[in-house]
Parts: sequence; structure tokens; C-alpha cells
Amino acid sequence: MLASPVLAADPSGKATLKADPTAPANFVWVLVAAFLVFFMQPGFALLEAGLTRAKNTVNILTKNLLDFCMAALAFWAFGYALMFGGSGMAPGLEQGNPFIGYSGFFLTGEAYDVSTILYWMFQMVFAATAATIVSGAMAERTRVTAYLAYSFLVSALIYPIYGHWVWGGGWLADLGAVDFAGSGVVHAVGGILALIGAKKTGAAHR
Repeated sequence: MLASPVLAADPSGKATLKADPTAPANFVWVLVAAFLVFFMQPGFALLEAGLTRAKNTVNILTKNLLDFCMAALAFWAFGYALMFGGSGMAPGLEQGNPFIGYSGFFLTGEAYDVSTILYWMFQMVFAATAATIVSGAMAERTRVTAYLAYSFLVSALIYPIYGHWVWGGGWLADLGAVDFAGSGVVHAVGGILALIGAKKTGAAHR
């Protein structure tokens, strides 16, 4: 799949710039917004490190760094396609139905486009945020390997599929579901998973 031709869209951005001379300003604005959301990651890491015992600081910081890496890879490979396939919001995301998207995997083919990759970057930092929310609820009580496995599942399947229902032209959106600033997708998914994780792991032993 990764060896298939990937030049079907506009990976260099030349055609995008020619069609819309204001595209660079829009790209910069979206990227700045994405970078600001990304800084929630170190914010969560510092908050959790400050609220837990000193002996677990390395574990906390490691999980917050690696879960972003895992979320980025999972969302690149699977999550973005499942979430926005069928939305038509960018090239290569045309195929999907109200329950799931199925175009844009690995950002290849028509999805190998500057606009598609830009929106992947923007949406990826939100996917990583949803995964990171759970870290604090299970702090000091999970191994790094187990936490990374959870981060992969959340970023590749759970968050994207629910996000497709609300943001990607899915059935909840058709029923009138409205999300405000990510509260109904990012924070709701992260919060519910955090509650489940805290229940399963139990209280920290002092």
C-alpha cells in the first residue's frame, strides 16, 4: 500500500497555491492553531507530574510524550480515514458512510495532498489530547506498555469513529448533534474513558 503511486493529488502545493493565492495565510493560521493545541500535551504532563509522587515523575513524563507519538501514528494510519472519510473536507476523503469513513488511510493516493495533510495535523493534535486526558485519571497505576496500547486503540478506533458520527458527516450529526469547541467529542470521549480507567485501576496505594 505504501509503495503505491502517491502523486495523484497535490503533494507539493503548487496547484493549491495557483488556485488560491491566499492559501499560505490559511495554512499558517491552521498550523498555529494546531501548535497551540499541541501545547496541551506538556501542560498535562506538568500538571500530572506536580500532582503525583516524585518517584513517578519519569513514568508520567514518559507516558505523556509517548502517547502523543502513538496517537500521531495511529491517527495517520487509521484514525483520520475512519473519522473523515466520506466528509469530502479535503482531497482523498470522499468515501465513507454515516457510520464509518473508509478513505485516506496512511494519507496515500488522493489523500497525499497538502490540504489533506494540513487538516490531518490539525485533527491529530485533538486526537492526541483525547488520549492524554486519561493519563491523569490513571496516573501511578498503569504500566507504560499498557498505556501505549490504550493510546493506540483510542486514537485509531474509539475517538475517530465517534468523531465521524459527529464531525465527519455521521449519523449523530444527521440527528442534530452539535459539538461546541470539542466538548462533545474530544473531552467527552477522553473524560468517559478516564472514568472507566480510574474505576478499573482503583485508588493509588500510598
